[in-house]
Amino acid sequence: MSTTSSNSKPGRSLTALLLIFVALGASVFIQGANQVRLGLDLRGGTSVVLQPRISVGQEGKVTNEAIDQAVSIIRQRVNSLGVAESEVVAQGSGTNRQILISVPGESGERVVELVGQTAELRFRQVLATGGAVDAPAPAPAASTTATPAATPSGSSSKLSKSAPYFADPAPIVTPKASTPAAPAATPPTDAQAQAVSAAGELLSQEFAALDCTKEESTRGGGGDSPDLPFVTCDRDGTARYVLGPAEVLGTQVKKATAAIDQQGSGGWYVALDFNKEGTTKFGAVTQRVVSLTAPQNQVAIVLDGLVVSAPRIISAITGGSAQITGDFTQQEASDLANVLKYGSLPLAFDRGEVQQVSPTLGTDQLRAGLLAGGLGLILVILYSLFYYRALGLVTVGSLSLAALLLYLTVVVLGENIGFTLTLAGIAGAIVAIGITADSFIIYFERLRDEIREGRSLRSAVENGWVRARRTILISDVVSLIAAVLLYIFAIGNVRGFAFALGLTTVIDIIIVFLFTKPIITLLANVPFFRDGHPLSGLDAHKVVRGTTVVKNEKGSN
Repeated sequence: MSTTSSNSKPGRSLTALLLIFVALGASVFIQGANQVRLGLDLRGGTSVVLQPRISVGQEGKVTNEAIDQAVSIIRQRVNSLGVAESEVVAQGSGTNRQILISVPGESGERVVELVGQTAELRFRQVLATGGAVDAPAPAPAASTTATPAATPSGSSSKLSKSAPYFADPAPIVTPKASTPAAPAATPPTDAQAQAVSAAGELLSQEFAALDCTKEESTRGGGGDSPDLPFVTCDRDGTARYVLGPAEVLGTQVKKATAAIDQQGSGGWYVALDFNKEGTTKFGAVTQRVVSLTAPQNQVAIVLDGLVVSAPRIISAITGGSAQITGDFTQQEASDLANVLKYGSLPLAFDRGEVQQVSPTLGTDQLRAGLLAGGLGLILVILYSLFYYRALGLVTVGSLSLAALLLYLTVVVLGENIGFTLTLAGIAGAIVAIGITADSFIIYFERLRDEIREGRSLRSAVENGWVRARRTILISDVVSLIAAVLLYIFAIGNVRGFAFALGLTTVIDIIIVFLFTKPIITLLANVPFFRDGHPLSGLDAHKVVRGTTVVKNEKGSN
C-alpha cells in the first residue's frame, strides 16, 4: 500500500519536535531558570486562608473588584517580608471567594500579624524630591511654608507638564449642597515645624543613603508614623521623596472614581470626594501649599509607605471635591482610583487555620512523590520490554522524551507565570504515565492486528496508525476535558493535580504524533524489524493477543 507524503517523510515530524526542545531549552538558558519551582507542600513554609466576613445586609460588598484589590494590598504586605516566591491569590467564586497566602520558610505568627494589619493611605506634603539614587541630600526647611532649597537633579520629571496635579472639578449645572468652607490658610502647627526641624539632619542622611533602584526600597509595608516626616520612594523606584507629616488620611476619602474629560482634552482623570473632616483638612493644606514653589506645592498620596502619586496643587480646593489630572491612561486612572477607594482593606476577613509545613517534611514528601513516579515509570518500561520485546524500546524513548519535555515546560512556566509543582501535581504526572503508555499500547496492538492480516510491516505501520490515531485523540481529549473542568471548578491543590494532568496529556499527544509514529516508520525499514525477528516484537509467526498465540504460515494472508 502506498503511503502519503507526510507518512513517507517522518523527518519533518522529528524536526518539529527538535525545534520545540530547542525553543524550550533556549528559554531556560536565556532566563537562567535551572530548577522546578516547588509548591509550599514540597519546600516547606506557611499558608493562611482569609475568608471575607459577610455581615447582615452587606452581602453586596463582597465583589470581585473588592477581593482583587484586597489581594493587591495584601500581596504588597507579604512581599515586604523580603521572602522570594511568596504567593497571594484569590480562589473560588462569588461569596465563597477566599484569599490564599503562601510564604515559604516564614513563621505563621509573622504572616498572621502582617495580613491582619490594614493598609494605611495618607496624604503628605512633599518637602523635597530627587532621582532614584545618588543625588545631593536636601535639608528640609524648618517650616513647611518656607521656600525650599533647589530640588536635586533628576527630579525635573516631577515638574513636567505631564505631571499629575490636583484641581477643583469643573462646575456642574445641578447645585450641590454647600460644604463648610475650609479655614483660611494657616501655617503648619508648632508640633509639625518642630518635628521637621529636629529630624532635618537625620532625614538628609536617610535621603542621601536611599537607593530606590534596590528591590528592598520599593517593597513598602507601611510602618511610617503619620505624625512625623520621613523619606521614601515611589512605587516604580524612579524617585525619592522627603515627605512631611500626614495631613489627610485615607479614611477621610469618601469616594474616588476614574473618569474621562468629555468636554476638555478627552484625557482620563481621577475624581475625589472627601468626607466632612477630610474636606476641612484637605482645604487647609491646599491653601497653604498652593503658593509655594516646587516641589513643596505637591501633595503625595502614600500607600503602605510608598508614593503612589504626587500631584501638584494649582488652586486651593475647599469644596470637598477634587480632580487629579495628568496624562493618565484608562488603566492608570483606574488603578489610582482603586488605591484611593481601597487604601485600607475593602473587606473584613476572618483568618482560617494557619498551616505550617517544615522544610524537612516538604523534602520527605518530594522524595516520596518522586519515588512513586519512578516506580511507576520502571514498571511500565519493564512491562513494555517483556511484552513488546525490542519494540518496547520505542516506549522507553517516548517516555524519556515526554519526561524531558515535561521538565522543561514546568521550568519555563514557573519562570514566566509562577507555576509551582505541588504534591498533587506530581500525582497528576504519575497518572499521566499510564495515559501515555495507553497511547503506545493502542498503536502497537493495532500495528500487530495489521501484521496478523498478512500486511507488510511498512503497510501495517501506516494502516495501523490511521486506525489508532482517532482512538488516541479521543482518549486524550476526554482526559484533557476532565482536567480543564476540574481546574475550573476546583480550588487549592486539586487545581495543581488538574493542571499537571492536562499538561502531560498535551505532551502525550505531541510525543505520539511527533516521535512515536515517525520512529516506527523509520524502524519499518530496518531489517531487524522489517523481517520480523523473534525479538523485534513484530514476528508474524508469533504475535500474541492476551494469552493466545496465533501462528501464520509464510505467505498466508
